[in-house]
Amino acid sequence: MSIRTAVVTGASSGIGEATARELARQGFHVYVGARRVDRLKRLADEIGGTALPLDVTDEASVRAFTEAVERVDVLVNNAGGAKGLAPVAEADLDDWRWMWETNVLGTLRVTKALLPKLIDSGDGLIVTVTSIAAMDTYDNGSGYTSAKHAQGVLHRTLRGELLGRPVRLTEIAPGAVETEFSLVRFDGDAERAAKVYEGIDPLVAQDVAEVIAFVAGRPAHVNLDTIVVKPRDQAGPGRFARRS
Repeated sequence: MSIRTAVVTGASSGIGEATARELARQGFHVYVGARRVDRLKRLADEIGGTALPLDVTDEASVRAFTEAVERVDVLVNNAGGAKGLAPVAEADLDDWRWMWETNVLGTLRVTKALLPKLIDSGDGLIVTVTSIAAMDTYDNGSGYTSAKHAQGVLHRTLRGELLGRPVRLTEIAPGAVETEFSLVRFDGDAERAAKVYEGIDPLVAQDVAEVIAFVAGRPAHVNLDTIVVKPRDQAGPGRFARRS
């Protein structure tokens, strides 16, 4: 029997990195993709996987990455992120373009390219990491929430389009996870990023990775459609029980 293969995008840090480790523990050979190849190589060496450069916003990069993957049983669409926290009236169109290119079109590019191989595996699984922002809105977050809504709709549409095919689809919608997410959103402002998690016990990347690994371990007839995971201290976007 051939070794099962998983692909994880955005694997150079955070949820992607933790997920790659968890899937490797389950016996998957993991292809890890991201732009920071030095980090990827260290991760691949650690887990016995394969590191390949990947920029999900670049068609040629996606093509080279997906062509190098001979077979795939599990695809984890994790690459994404947010930029800025501006009201609609002050929206930065470049930030919006980046968020849509990364979260929506990036997911589309990779999924479309690997779909034939997922079907050919006989028991494919597509896990797309969206956000609770794919289900709700919050002030000053329209660029990110609209992109995440679109990413979620893309993923959920596939559920019907692939009905009858040997591919399962799971959307993971995390709440507040302390990773590099806020650091990217605020252009490297560590102090501002830290304030997002002040007074709460946020999720960490490992929490989400373990959920993804659980999904990957379900039998072929079980489809976990949507999993929302939030810290106990969070009720919704921007609504926290903070301790002073």
